[in-house]
Amino acid sequence: MMKTDKMNNISKPATNALLKQAHNNMPLGVADSYRYWGEDNTVFVKSSLGCTITDADDQQFIDFRLAYGPIILGYRDARVDQEVVKAITERGTISGFSTDLDSQVVELIKQMCPNIDKMRFANSGTEAVIGAVRTARGFTGRNKIVVVEGGFHGLYDEMMWKSDVDNWDNTTEEAPKIASFGGGIPEASREHLETVPLNDFAAIDEVFGRVGDDIAAIVIEPILGNCGSIASSQEYMQKLRDICDANGTLLIMDEVKTGFRVAKGGAQELYGIHADLTTYAKAMGNGYPVAAFGGRKDVMDVISFSKKGVTHGGTYTANMIALSAAKATLTILNETDAYDSINKAGADIQQVLSRVFSKHGIEHKFAGPDSMFGIHFGSQVPQNYRDWKQTDSDLYTEFAHNLIKSGVMLEPDSREPWFICESHKDIDLAQLEQLADIAMADAIAARK
Repeated sequence: MMKTDKMNNISKPATNALLKQAHNNMPLGVADSYRYWGEDNTVFVKSSLGCTITDADDQQFIDFRLAYGPIILGYRDARVDQEVVKAITERGTISGFSTDLDSQVVELIKQMCPNIDKMRFANSGTEAVIGAVRTARGFTGRNKIVVVEGGFHGLYDEMMWKSDVDNWDNTTEEAPKIASFGGGIPEASREHLETVPLNDFAAIDEVFGRVGDDIAAIVIEPILGNCGSIASSQEYMQKLRDICDANGTLLIMDEVKTGFRVAKGGAQELYGIHADLTTYAKAMGNGYPVAAFGGRKDVMDVISFSKKGVTHGGTYTANMIALSAAKATLTILNETDAYDSINKAGADIQQVLSRVFSKHGIEHKFAGPDSMFGIHFGSQVPQNYRDWKQTDSDLYTEFAHNLIKSGVMLEPDSREPWFICESHKDIDLAQLEQLADIAMADAIAARK
């Protein structure tokens, strides 16, 4: 683990200068709105390696954000980077035509994921979800999509209608209002979207009873990657599978975060239940921008040039940089003991944190797999997004900010999991425990 003597450079002259320059060039001074943490806390990264990042003022952090999950082996993993460099120097980056890498990567994924018969590539999780949803509508001839509260399915208009749990008064309101996730989203984009709480059987029965003949697909993150890794119960996943089969509806599992992270076969391996269509991104390329969607052969074959066929494409789709990274990353995950190292590191870190929380009398529960676990301050593991509202998320945020000050990088919002990569196997757990102890003591003291 890193030393602490170079941290807390409070003046942060290089960061401040970069942010000032960036404000002249980009809204909020950042290329992605989620990267803006305020004028005092926005981070500019100078370098990254393994499980650490170094900011513009040479402060080093052990990183549990991992760019929201894509890093599964470690930053700048030489095994992956060498294959990318080889592809660039020997093949080029893009041609607008097919290459042998296309099928090589799909065949590798099919070895790991028996839910996949055929695939198409994309450049981001958002694109993969768009492709999967359009394919489901094309195959079924239906319009409506059912999504589960707390899931995140990309930044496109239809999927940016959310249950507003943040502003929900659970003492007076029966259910959270559905609100657009920001401006510029037309009301018409909500027309075919239905929203249900996770693990709620009655809500699923109600929506199918009301509009079941027009439901093309249910879209679900089996483990909510943007809600503290709250997980579907085994019974709920079986319920979804059964009701989709009975109704001619497709089950789309969004494994953009869980795919190739929680197991070789993703969450579907853990549940033993397969989707009709699945979306992947993030961990499949260890940080290189690559995504995909795929599933049943008969469903995917609706993508065609026929009059009623679904159109899919993209200039940068299946470029050689992305596919060479995916091939290298997936080969390592498939053929080495990387998952054992990742899961052990995650379990060990949870033990460290649990000791700290217990020492300070903080009730706590962990949720999700060891490779992307959530922390919930409360007496019970939340069963859905509405339950998350009952956790002490304010204490978590204070604790997280204190950890960041001491050189441990994580998302201050408890809805974002702790992501673990293979490189975390080498961190100093004793030092992490010491830093977490101080961070929690200071968080509790700030409340008095």
